Amino acid sequence: MPEINPLSKYSIASTSLARLQEIAGNLPKLLLTGKVPSTLESLQCDDLSVEDLVANNLNQDLRLAMVQLSFVAHAYIWGGIKPQGHLPEVVAKPWVQVAKLFDRPPVLSYASYCLDNWFLIDPEEPVSLENIGLITNFLGGVDEDWFVTIHVCIENAAADAIEAAEIISQCTPESSEQEMLTLLHRIEDSLIDVNQIFSRMTERCDPYIYYHRVRPFIFGSKDNPDLKGGLVYENQFNNKPQFFRGETGAQSSIVPSLDGAFGIRHSTDSLRHYLNEMREYMPPEHRNFIEKVETTSKVKELVDQSRNLKDSYNACLEQIRAFRALHLKYAGAYIHKQSQQKNPFGSGGSTIRGTGGTPFMSYLKKHKDETEKHKK
Repeated sequence: MPEINPLSKYSIASTSLARLQEIAGNLPKLLLTGKVPSTLESLQCDDLSVEDLVANNLNQDLRLAMVQLSFVAHAYIWGGIKPQGHLPEVVAKPWVQVAKLFDRPPVLSYASYCLDNWFLIDPEEPVSLENIGLITNFLGGVDEDWFVTIHVCIENAAADAIEAAEIISQCTPESSEQEMLTLLHRIEDSLIDVNQIFSRMTERCDPYIYYHRVRPFIFGSKDNPDLKGGLVYENQFNNKPQFFRGETGAQSSIVPSLDGAFGIRHSTDSLRHYLNEMREYMPPEHRNFIEKVETTSKVKELVDQSRNLKDSYNACLEQIRAFRALHLKYAGAYIHKQSQQKNPFGSGGSTIRGTGGTPFMSYLKKHKDETEKHKK
């Protein structure tokens, strides 16, 4: 989660930013009426400029711009009967510019879909499923909001596990066993909260609505049979087609950080390559954190040398396994099962691959099984 709550409005007045905010705020209506393409194509190439934000180095505002440009771009690409393989310069130029500042690809990624896309309904109350709203939507509605706010609240609930994981990754043979036990218990308790929140997904996010009304907007162009020629960002990248992964929970830093702290290693195959590739879509601070935890942690070796730590270590791994098992269950219900049914309204995107462009069912099962194998 960001250290400072995301902005929902820009802190400076600008005609171009006001226009971007208006279009992003009207996306549900523009998508419903099919007016996203005509709205963007009627603009001049600098009408959505973010130069004022760049010149003043307004980080929080730039995060909001990244969110809104990502949503507007994906609404244009994925909002019609067939995906668009060409993105107009009016969106492409500022999107590429802001993405470069954040050292992330110009595609809707988890950071913009979830981490920087929420606000507290009551500023005096804490983050919870009963107090979070989304800043930007595609079609909007209960199901889309619930799907994303579940992830926001998972990130919030995992904060203590991540903090404890960082500390325990720095432990050495000289560290106190009691200190390590305390840290392991903190991680387990935090992950119990995470799984409790995750288990509530079905309360307000219907599988049919998710597959046909939420999922289609978050695909990317890489390994996507529906956009084989990639995406051309007008007057960017020398007008050569680009291939980027779509938004996926694999771009969250929670599980990779815990895998690193606990020494959970995935076998060297296309899955391992994919997980490493997902880091390119994370904020650079997250990437650096994961690498630091992975390279410094001696937790696995310390647990091997202590009978007192094994039960607590296994309890943490069980929560990670349970999270992955629930993810696999949801993938079956929300994607695989829906893909087998006749759809009178068009597709929910590629049926054999996840939004990140992977054969998701086999990958998720492999994640779960490899976590289980690391128990002591």
